[in-house]
Amino acid sequence: MNRRLLTILTLAFIVACACSLLVYRMVGNRVSAVKKQATTQVVAAASDLKLGTVLASSNLTTIAIAGSLPQGAILKPADAIGRGVVSDLYKGEPILESRLAPLGSGGGLAATIRKGMRALAVKVDEVVGVAGFVTPGMRVDVLVSGDPPGTFNSATGPEVRTLLQNIEVLSAGTDIQKDTEGKPQPVHVVNLLVTPEQAELLSLASNHTHYQIQLVLRNPLDTKTDKLNGYAMSTIFGQAAKAPAHFGFRPGKPRKPAPPTYSIVVYNGSQRTVQDFVSREEKQ
Repeated sequence: MNRRLLTILTLAFIVACACSLLVYRMVGNRVSAVKKQATTQVVAAASDLKLGTVLASSNLTTIAIAGSLPQGAILKPADAIGRGVVSDLYKGEPILESRLAPLGSGGGLAATIRKGMRALAVKVDEVVGVAGFVTPGMRVDVLVSGDPPGTFNSATGPEVRTLLQNIEVLSAGTDIQKDTEGKPQPVHVVNLLVTPEQAELLSLASNHTHYQIQLVLRNPLDTKTDKLNGYAMSTIFGQAAKAPAHFGFRPGKPRKPAPPTYSIVVYNGSQRTVQDFVSREEKQ
């Protein structure tokens, strides 16, 4: 074999070995760094947890998280036990402070009420607006219809006004969970999340016997508040009712009432006759 060719092959083999050794060491250092990265045990859900659930030790487990922790992560199970869940949690999901109600507030509907807000129950029926199709978490507008004070049976008729807009539904009936199957459930009471001022307005309207509450479903992403003036029944049918031309109606002078008359009954044997006469004053 050519001595020169042998020298070239030998040098190529040595360079290949050096490169392989360098790559091996670089990959090894990366793997070691990953293995040596610190992990932290955080509290997680042991199973799927629904909104309103009060956490117990059986609902909790721990998982290891490497690197930085999510903001509000809970490290000790004792810090989560006895607190209510304010949004659905899934198995293996880390439990954060923002997903739990404050300690001592319990569970159920009360735990879902945010600070500064109120939950107000509105009585509805299956045919009022979308009452039968409202589920927790949806957004609705609240309409009030009826005769304004002091205008009962007025010429303008009943009026409708948009009282509140973009209001969150906390619960529908006794259900505070979202409908997973998408099936509407007829309800008689809907709890809405409102401010104290809105609670006063809605309570006043809902307790008035001449007013009717109606819910209007809206897109949760549509948070725009529109300026609405409301409508009266007269705006639908016009201010003055007129008879259609094809009816052939012609307004004329009022008819003069028939003059008063008096009757005389004449008996001639078995025959009886009656004669009507107009009074002399009416003839004149």
